[in-house]
This record gives sequence, C-alpha cells and structure tokens, in this order.
Amino acid sequence: MFNINKREAIKNLEAVVIAIVLALFIRTFIVQSFFIPSGSMMPTLLPGDYILVNKFIYGVRVPYEGSRLFFHKVPKRGDVIVFIYPKDTSEDFIKRVIGLPGEIVQVINGKIYINNKLLPDPWGYFNKGEPAGFIEAVENFGPIVVPKDSLFMMGDNRNNSEDSRFWGTLPIKNVLGKAFTIYFSWDSDANSLAHKVRWSRIGKWIH
Repeated sequence: MFNINKREAIKNLEAVVIAIVLALFIRTFIVQSFFIPSGSMMPTLLPGDYILVNKFIYGVRVPYEGSRLFFHKVPKRGDVIVFIYPKDTSEDFIKRVIGLPGEIVQVINGKIYINNKLLPDPWGYFNKGEPAGFIEAVENFGPIVVPKDSLFMMGDNRNNSEDSRFWGTLPIKNVLGKAFTIYFSWDSDANSLAHKVRWSRIGKWIH
C-alpha cells in the first residue's frame, strides 16, 4: 500500500511540476496577462482593464538579453504594444506605435506629421481639462528622426501620457508583445458591486 501511494504521490508531483513549467513557458514566450493601472491609453484602454498580450507575434524575445528567435514580423504603425520602459527596466509600459525607424515625427497643435505629411489619427484623444502649459508641451513636439531599430510611441490619451515625447524613442529589443484583447475589466470607482465589472468590455478586441 505504501509503495502504491508513494508512486501516486510522485505522479501527482510530476503533473504539478509539468503544469508549472508549461504555464511559465506560455507566460514567457506566448501569451501574458497585464493590468492597466492608468488612463494614458484612454479611451482604448481604461484603468482596471486586464489584457492579454501576444508575445510570439514579433518573435520570441530572449529574456534579459533582448534578441529574438523566429523573428517574422515587425511592429507596425497603430499596434498597441507592451514594452520594457527604457528609463526603468523594472517597469512595463503600454503605448501605441506612431513612428517607425527612419521616419521624421513631428506634432503640431496636436496633429501628427510623418515625413512632413499629416497622419490620419483615429486613435488620439485630447482632454482639454488639462492645465494649459502641459497641453502646450505635448501638442507641439519635434521634429525628431526615429533611429534604426527604434519606435516612436504615444499614448492615445495624448495630453495625459508619458511617452516618447518625454523619454525618447523605444528600442525594438524592449518590445514584449502586442495587446490583442481585454479579458476582464474592473471599475473600482463604481458605487455598487454590481456595476464594478465592466461586462461590455470583456472580450473586446484591442485596435
């Protein structure tokens, strides 16, 4: 009886270890969950949204070192991506790709110009309730040339986003993956428990 129970215990332990290793592998290389703590990507993403990020789409990133395996797709303009913050590698940020390598990016009165041509911008949102000085600082920027192997990132909430206008361009090696869906959303400011879950946002695709 003891030997049978011991074998069962070993099998159960092996199953747990395999499950943990598989979960870590999926989280590191395929799909990872992230929480949105701020309003820098409003109205696309709200504080309290829980999102899933495809970490395979731009190639498998080797942790710490930054190189990529199976690299088959580069970030394109409009992609919403999660990345390692260049100024503090302990933090992850989420923004939208606006400028690509080699492009000239300039913001004039809140409008984005790429290579001196006006960029159609269906994502940008300006909250005119911000202090005038802050609005001026983010409504007019550049021009700047995006370096090779780098991206120019902006939050959709244009006058309430710490992005490439403040900390510079993003090295592509810092990209973790592309956000693709909201799997849960929680409104901590709602008055009642029944209204805290934002049911209409669950399963929403991120564009």
